[in-house]
Amino acid sequence: MINLTPLARAVFRHRVTESLRWVNRCEKVQREQLAWLIKCARGTHWGATYRYGELSSYEDFAQMVPVSSYEDIAPWIKRQLDGERNVLWRGQVNRFAQSSGTSNGKSKYIPITDDALHRCHYKGAGDAVAHYLSLYPGSRMFSGKGFILGGSFANEVKDLRRNAMVGDLSAHLIDKVNPLVNMVRVPSKNIALMEEWDRKLPALVVASMCENITNLSGVPSWFLTVLKMVIARAGVATIHEVWPNLEVFFHGGISFEPYREQYKSITDTSKMRYIETYNASEGFFAIQNAIDDRAMLLLLDVGVFYEFMPLDELDNPNPQLLPIWKVEPGKIYGLVISSCNGLWRYAIGDTVKIESVNPVKITIAGRTKHFINAFGEELMVHNADAAITKVCKEMGCAILNYTAAPVYATDNSKGRHEWLIEFAIKPYDMAKFATRLDELLQQENSDYQAKRYKNIFLDELTVVAARDGLFDDWLRSTGKLGGQRKVPRLANNRQFIDPMLTMNQV
Repeated sequence: MINLTPLARAVFRHRVTESLRWVNRCEKVQREQLAWLIKCARGTHWGATYRYGELSSYEDFAQMVPVSSYEDIAPWIKRQLDGERNVLWRGQVNRFAQSSGTSNGKSKYIPITDDALHRCHYKGAGDAVAHYLSLYPGSRMFSGKGFILGGSFANEVKDLRRNAMVGDLSAHLIDKVNPLVNMVRVPSKNIALMEEWDRKLPALVVASMCENITNLSGVPSWFLTVLKMVIARAGVATIHEVWPNLEVFFHGGISFEPYREQYKSITDTSKMRYIETYNASEGFFAIQNAIDDRAMLLLLDVGVFYEFMPLDELDNPNPQLLPIWKVEPGKIYGLVISSCNGLWRYAIGDTVKIESVNPVKITIAGRTKHFINAFGEELMVHNADAAITKVCKEMGCAILNYTAAPVYATDNSKGRHEWLIEFAIKPYDMAKFATRLDELLQQENSDYQAKRYKNIFLDELTVVAARDGLFDDWLRSTGKLGGQRKVPRLANNRQFIDPMLTMNQV
């Protein structure tokens, strides 16, 4: 394949230059974005309800428009799913990204408008490439193809109208991408959008084995499985023995840190680079733009207006938010967006740390609630509570306390969840309890269900029975035993469960 990198570098160069202009201009750029968003939505039902025609400034907007959770905005999205036009954004919305994390249902459905696709998601992806090429002048990224690992349009929406599409964000991005991009990526659209992972994985391996792969894009946990399969099929030790020109992995979705050492073990570290991106169902927000700095540059002109919720406002029903020009470096905030997908002052559930303000750079601090998202499953406490309640009712047992955390994959095993449970009445069969709990979690959470599909990415969870009084002893050791005691139900790391397991042996 001809090396098209010099041409690509020339095409993308202006985006790097543009981002440099944001320094000391973030307020101006963001106010312009908000003015455009309000103008576009004045003719919508939402715009009429909140008198967008009367809004002339951010200050007006902040006073008139409430902060929204998914539960607040779900009835409006349901109208869009049903085909109603001009609800939250101009025109009819026919694409929706399915994601987990709601308190009242298994999945949430994020509108994907044409403006969101082109002004935000694709533009953000282009910015990631632009900054990478700027950082590495010797790159030959476009002398081969990119391996993009995506999801599918599998969903559980009943009676979905004919022209509506619901599925993973990545499936929408692959489905609508410029046909020219298909010339420099694998696999084919037919394989990329396959729903059955036991058929899709071998197809991905075959489709990529003999290609000149120079770059990867996807979620670290999922890609690790695919790369190991390619290595095994080729009978080699590292992926660079299959793809000698592989140079960069654009990753996002979950933290890369638990997987970093595993990637080192299967790559030629002298050739491999990693670029983190912040691309959520709600929008493409930030990119890593420095070699030795993992903080990400917040993208200010992609059809998104950002606000930041101080942590002490998280439980306030009417929280006071800060615009981007008032945030402080070193502080952690809940991220709130208004965007061209029709989400208005929407708290997406992530917390970010402001690493710098000129330019604005962030790192992802976590979720606003306890969760496990080590493998892209986004398991929430309400999912866990519902599942464990059901299994206890079915099996006639009862619990006093529980916590759960991830067990990360090794060279010889897949990842899984580990549960530590103190029972008031123990189940008659602990193995059956664990299996049934795993099944019910899949019913409660579509992302966990996808990762557990036929044990391809995650093994069945395991349960450890806690001795009597373990959680009280642990709370006492932390100085938090008392009327306001709280055991972290879920954690995305093992900082809580490991000390408890040690105490459980005493």
